[in-house]
Amino acid sequence: MKRFSLRSLALSAALALGIAGPASAQQDGTIARYVVSAGGINVANISIRFSTEGSSYQLDLTADVAGLAQVVAQGSGAVNSGGTITNSGLQSNRFYLETRTASERFALSTAYSGGTATNSTVEPPLPNNPDRVPVSGSHRSGVNDPLAAFILRGSSLDGSLCNRNLPIYTGIERFNMALSFAEMQEATSPRTGYQGPVVLCAMRYSPISGHFESSEITNYLASSSRMLTWFMPLRETGFFIPYRVLMGTNFGDLSMVLVGLE
Repeated sequence: MKRFSLRSLALSAALALGIAGPASAQQDGTIARYVVSAGGINVANISIRFSTEGSSYQLDLTADVAGLAQVVAQGSGAVNSGGTITNSGLQSNRFYLETRTASERFALSTAYSGGTATNSTVEPPLPNNPDRVPVSGSHRSGVNDPLAAFILRGSSLDGSLCNRNLPIYTGIERFNMALSFAEMQEATSPRTGYQGPVVLCAMRYSPISGHFESSEITNYLASSSRMLTWFMPLRETGFFIPYRVLMGTNFGDLSMVLVGLE
Protein backbone atom coordinates (compact mmCIF):
# COMPACT_ATOMS: atom_id res chain seq x y z
CA MET A 1 0.00 0.00 0.00
CA LYS A 2 2.86 2.42 0.72
CA ARG A 3 4.26 2.09 -2.80
CA PHE A 4 0.83 2.58 -4.35
CA SER A 5 0.19 5.69 -2.28
CA LEU A 6 3.50 7.38 -3.07
CA ARG A 7 3.32 6.73 -6.80
CA SER A 8 -0.32 7.79 -6.87
CA LEU A 9 0.56 11.09 -5.22
CA ALA A 10 3.23 11.74 -7.82
CA LEU A 11 0.85 10.84 -10.64
CA SER A 12 -1.89 13.03 -9.37
CA ALA A 13 -1.67 11.88 -9.99
CA ALA A 14 -0.92 9.46 -9.37
CA LEU A 15 0.35 11.57 -9.68
CA ALA A 16 7.67 12.06 -14.58
CA LEU A 17 9.55 17.21 -14.19
CA GLY A 18 12.39 19.30 -13.82
CA ILE A 19 14.42 16.07 -13.87
CA ALA A 20 13.31 15.54 -17.47
CA GLY A 21 14.62 18.96 -18.43
CA PRO A 22 11.69 21.22 -19.43
CA ALA A 23 12.57 24.05 -21.79
CA SER A 24 13.55 27.26 -20.02
CA ALA A 25 11.10 29.24 -22.16
CA GLN A 26 8.28 27.31 -20.51
CA GLN A 27 9.25 27.89 -16.87
CA ASP A 28 6.70 30.68 -16.47
CA GLY A 29 3.11 29.61 -16.05
CA THR A 30 0.49 28.77 -13.48
CA ILE A 31 1.44 26.94 -10.30
CA ALA A 32 -1.33 24.99 -8.57
CA ARG A 33 -0.63 23.78 -5.04
CA TYR A 34 -2.55 20.91 -3.45
CA VAL A 35 -2.71 19.20 -0.09
CA VAL A 36 -3.36 15.46 0.03
CA SER A 37 -5.08 13.99 3.06
CA ALA A 38 -5.94 10.44 4.08
CA GLY A 39 -8.70 9.95 6.60
CA GLY A 40 -8.63 13.68 7.35
CA ILE A 41 -4.88 13.75 8.06
CA ASN A 42 -2.55 15.69 5.76
CA VAL A 43 0.00 13.31 4.24
CA ALA A 44 1.52 15.11 1.24
CA ASN A 45 1.97 18.40 -0.58
CA ILE A 46 1.78 18.58 -4.37
CA SER A 47 2.84 21.42 -6.65
CA ILE A 48 1.98 21.44 -10.37
CA ARG A 49 3.38 23.99 -12.81
CA PHE A 50 1.39 24.31 -16.05
CA SER A 51 2.83 26.35 -18.89
CA THR A 52 2.09 26.71 -22.59
CA GLU A 53 3.99 28.02 -25.59
CA GLY A 54 2.10 28.13 -28.88
CA SER A 55 0.49 24.71 -29.36
CA SER A 56 2.78 23.02 -26.82
CA TYR A 57 2.37 22.49 -23.08
CA GLN A 58 4.55 21.52 -20.15
CA LEU A 59 3.43 20.04 -16.82
CA ASP A 60 5.87 19.70 -13.92
CA LEU A 61 4.71 18.08 -10.70
CA THR A 62 6.50 17.54 -7.41
CA ALA A 63 5.13 15.72 -4.36
CA ASP A 64 6.52 15.37 -0.84
CA VAL A 65 5.37 13.44 2.20
CA ALA A 66 4.12 15.92 4.81
CA GLY A 67 2.54 16.23 8.23
CA LEU A 68 2.24 13.21 10.51
CA ALA A 69 3.06 10.91 7.59
CA GLN A 70 6.70 12.02 7.96
CA VAL A 71 6.83 10.13 11.25
CA VAL A 72 6.40 6.77 9.51
CA ALA A 73 7.72 7.44 6.00
CA GLN A 74 9.97 9.73 4.02
CA GLY A 75 9.50 10.13 0.30
CA SER A 76 9.16 12.38 -2.69
CA GLY A 77 7.83 12.09 -6.19
CA ALA A 78 8.05 14.03 -9.42
CA VAL A 79 6.24 13.89 -12.74
CA ASN A 80 6.91 15.59 -16.07
CA SER A 81 4.55 15.66 -19.04
CA GLY A 82 4.98 17.53 -22.29
CA GLY A 83 3.12 17.52 -25.57
CA THR A 84 0.45 19.19 -27.67
CA ILE A 85 -2.65 21.25 -26.87
CA THR A 86 -5.82 19.83 -28.45
CA ASN A 87 -9.45 20.97 -28.67
CA SER A 88 -10.41 18.81 -25.68
CA GLY A 89 -7.29 19.16 -23.54
CA LEU A 90 -3.71 17.92 -23.76
CA GLN A 91 -2.06 15.08 -25.68
CA SER A 92 1.17 13.80 -24.23
CA ASN A 93 4.35 13.25 -26.23
CA ARG A 94 6.48 12.32 -23.23
CA PHE A 95 5.91 11.28 -19.63
CA TYR A 96 8.41 10.76 -16.84
CA LEU A 97 7.77 9.70 -13.27
CA GLU A 98 10.18 9.21 -10.41
CA THR A 99 9.56 8.32 -6.77
CA ARG A 100 12.10 8.07 -3.98
CA THR A 101 11.97 6.71 -0.46
CA ALA A 102 14.75 6.18 2.05
CA SER A 103 15.42 2.73 0.61
CA GLU A 104 14.42 2.74 -3.05
CA ARG A 105 14.08 4.70 -6.28
CA PHE A 106 11.56 4.02 -9.04
CA ALA A 107 11.61 5.69 -12.47
CA LEU A 108 9.29 5.36 -15.45
CA SER A 109 9.66 7.05 -18.84
CA THR A 110 7.19 6.77 -21.74
CA ALA A 111 7.20 8.36 -25.20
CA TYR A 112 4.04 8.91 -27.27
CA SER A 113 3.46 9.81 -30.91
CA GLY A 114 0.01 10.74 -32.18
CA GLY A 115 -1.63 9.16 -29.15
CA THR A 116 0.35 5.91 -29.40
CA ALA A 117 2.89 4.90 -26.77
CA THR A 118 6.04 4.08 -28.73
CA ASN A 119 8.60 3.34 -26.02
CA SER A 120 8.72 2.79 -22.26
CA THR A 121 11.53 2.18 -19.78
CA VAL A 122 11.19 1.18 -16.13
CA GLU A 123 13.91 1.21 -13.45
CA PRO A 124 14.21 -1.15 -11.76
CA PRO A 125 12.75 -3.48 -14.42
CA LEU A 126 9.46 -5.15 -13.57
CA PRO A 127 9.86 -8.78 -12.49
CA ASN A 128 8.28 -11.46 -14.66
CA ASN A 129 4.99 -12.45 -13.11
CA PRO A 130 2.36 -14.66 -14.78
CA ASP A 131 -0.28 -12.82 -12.74
CA ARG A 132 0.32 -9.62 -14.72
CA VAL A 133 -2.14 -9.04 -17.58
CA PRO A 134 -0.15 -8.70 -20.85
CA VAL A 135 -0.18 -5.34 -22.65
CA SER A 136 -0.92 -5.78 -26.36
CA GLY A 137 0.04 -3.42 -29.17
CA SER A 138 -3.55 -2.21 -29.52
CA HIS A 139 -3.58 -1.23 -25.84
CA ARG A 140 -0.82 1.30 -26.54
CA SER A 141 -2.77 3.24 -29.18
CA GLY A 142 -5.28 6.03 -28.62
CA VAL A 143 -3.92 6.78 -25.15
CA ASN A 144 -2.68 9.63 -22.97
CA ASP A 145 -0.54 9.89 -19.87
CA PRO A 146 -2.21 10.03 -16.42
CA LEU A 147 -1.30 13.66 -15.74
CA ALA A 148 -2.14 15.30 -19.08
CA ALA A 149 -5.45 13.42 -19.22
CA PHE A 150 -6.86 15.41 -16.30
CA ILE A 151 -6.27 18.86 -17.76
CA LEU A 152 -9.46 19.50 -19.72
CA ARG A 153 -10.35 22.08 -22.32
CA GLY A 154 -13.81 23.32 -23.21
CA SER A 155 -16.00 26.30 -24.03
CA SER A 156 -17.67 26.57 -20.63
CA LEU A 157 -17.84 25.10 -17.14
CA ASP A 158 -20.78 22.71 -17.41
CA GLY A 159 -21.70 19.05 -17.41
CA SER A 160 -20.33 18.48 -20.91
CA LEU A 161 -16.80 18.58 -19.48
CA CYS A 162 -17.55 15.33 -17.66
CA ASN A 163 -18.94 13.40 -20.60
CA ARG A 164 -15.70 11.79 -21.72
CA ASN A 165 -13.58 8.69 -21.36
CA LEU A 166 -9.90 9.06 -20.49
CA PRO A 167 -7.84 6.22 -22.04
CA ILE A 168 -4.59 6.13 -20.06
CA TYR A 169 -1.36 4.21 -20.51
CA THR A 170 1.40 4.92 -18.02
CA GLY A 171 4.06 2.77 -19.65
CA ILE A 172 3.15 -0.05 -17.28
CA GLU A 173 -0.62 -0.13 -17.00
CA ARG A 174 -3.44 0.55 -19.45
CA PHE A 175 -6.77 1.62 -17.97
CA ASN A 176 -9.78 3.81 -18.67
CA MET A 177 -11.19 6.53 -16.44
CA ALA A 178 -14.79 7.17 -17.47
CA LEU A 179 -16.11 10.56 -16.35
CA SER A 180 -19.81 11.35 -16.02
CA PHE A 181 -21.62 14.49 -14.89
CA ALA A 182 -22.87 14.51 -11.29
CA GLU A 183 -23.83 18.12 -10.52
CA MET A 184 -22.79 21.75 -10.52
CA GLN A 185 -21.56 23.05 -7.16
CA GLU A 186 -20.05 26.16 -5.61
CA ALA A 187 -16.63 26.12 -3.92
CA THR A 188 -16.91 28.44 -0.91
CA SER A 189 -14.21 27.44 1.59
CA PRO A 190 -11.77 30.33 2.29
CA ARG A 191 -9.11 27.73 3.16
CA THR A 192 -8.83 26.60 -0.46
CA GLY A 193 -7.22 28.34 -3.41
CA TYR A 194 -10.45 28.99 -5.32
CA GLN A 195 -13.96 30.16 -4.59
CA GLY A 196 -16.53 29.89 -7.34
CA PRO A 197 -18.45 27.42 -9.51
CA VAL A 198 -17.14 23.90 -10.02
CA VAL A 199 -18.45 20.89 -11.91
CA LEU A 200 -18.50 17.55 -10.11
CA CYS A 201 -17.63 14.51 -12.24
CA ALA A 202 -18.01 10.92 -11.07
CA MET A 203 -15.21 8.58 -12.18
CA ARG A 204 -15.10 4.86 -12.91
CA TYR A 205 -11.79 3.01 -13.15
CA SER A 206 -11.59 0.12 -15.63
CA PRO A 207 -8.29 -1.82 -15.73
CA ILE A 208 -7.40 -3.22 -19.15
CA SER A 209 -3.84 -4.55 -19.01
CA GLY A 210 -0.50 -4.26 -17.27
CA HIS A 211 -2.02 -4.77 -13.82
CA PHE A 212 -1.81 -7.83 -11.59
CA GLU A 213 -5.02 -9.84 -11.52
CA SER A 214 -4.57 -10.58 -7.82
CA SER A 215 -3.91 -6.92 -6.91
CA GLU A 216 -6.19 -5.88 -4.06
CA ILE A 217 -5.76 -2.21 -4.97
CA THR A 218 -6.73 -2.75 -8.62
CA ASN A 219 -9.75 -4.84 -7.69
CA TYR A 220 -10.83 -2.32 -5.07
CA LEU A 221 -10.60 0.63 -7.46
CA ALA A 222 -12.43 -1.28 -10.20
CA SER A 223 -15.36 -1.91 -7.87
CA SER A 224 -15.35 1.53 -6.24
CA SER A 225 -18.29 3.85 -6.80
CA ARG A 226 -16.73 6.66 -4.74
CA MET A 227 -14.24 8.32 -7.05
CA LEU A 228 -14.94 11.99 -7.72
CA THR A 229 -13.25 15.00 -9.31
CA TRP A 230 -14.36 18.63 -9.06
CA PHE A 231 -13.13 20.74 -11.99
CA MET A 232 -12.64 24.50 -11.89
CA PRO A 233 -11.79 27.03 -14.62
CA LEU A 234 -8.14 28.03 -14.91
CA ARG A 235 -8.95 31.71 -15.08
CA GLU A 236 -9.90 32.70 -18.67
CA THR A 237 -7.58 30.24 -20.44
CA GLY A 238 -10.24 27.77 -21.57
CA PHE A 239 -8.55 25.05 -19.51
CA PHE A 240 -10.15 23.32 -16.54
CA ILE A 241 -8.12 21.74 -13.76
CA PRO A 242 -8.99 19.61 -10.72
CA TYR A 243 -10.11 21.65 -7.73
CA ARG A 244 -10.58 18.53 -5.64
CA VAL A 245 -10.15 14.79 -6.14
CA LEU A 246 -11.66 12.26 -3.74
CA MET A 247 -11.29 8.49 -3.57
CA GLY A 248 -12.92 6.31 -0.95
CA THR A 249 -10.52 3.76 0.57
CA ASN A 250 -10.54 1.18 3.34
CA PHE A 251 -8.69 3.61 5.62
CA GLY A 252 -10.88 6.64 4.92
CA ASP A 253 -11.20 9.13 2.10
CA LEU A 254 -8.07 9.97 0.12
CA SER A 255 -8.52 13.60 -0.93
CA MET A 256 -6.50 16.15 -2.90
CA VAL A 257 -7.61 19.78 -2.58
CA LEU A 258 -6.32 22.96 -4.24
CA VAL A 259 -4.90 25.34 -1.62
CA GLY A 260 -3.12 27.88 -3.81
CA LEU A 261 -3.00 29.18 -7.37
CA GLU A 262 -0.19 31.44 -8.57
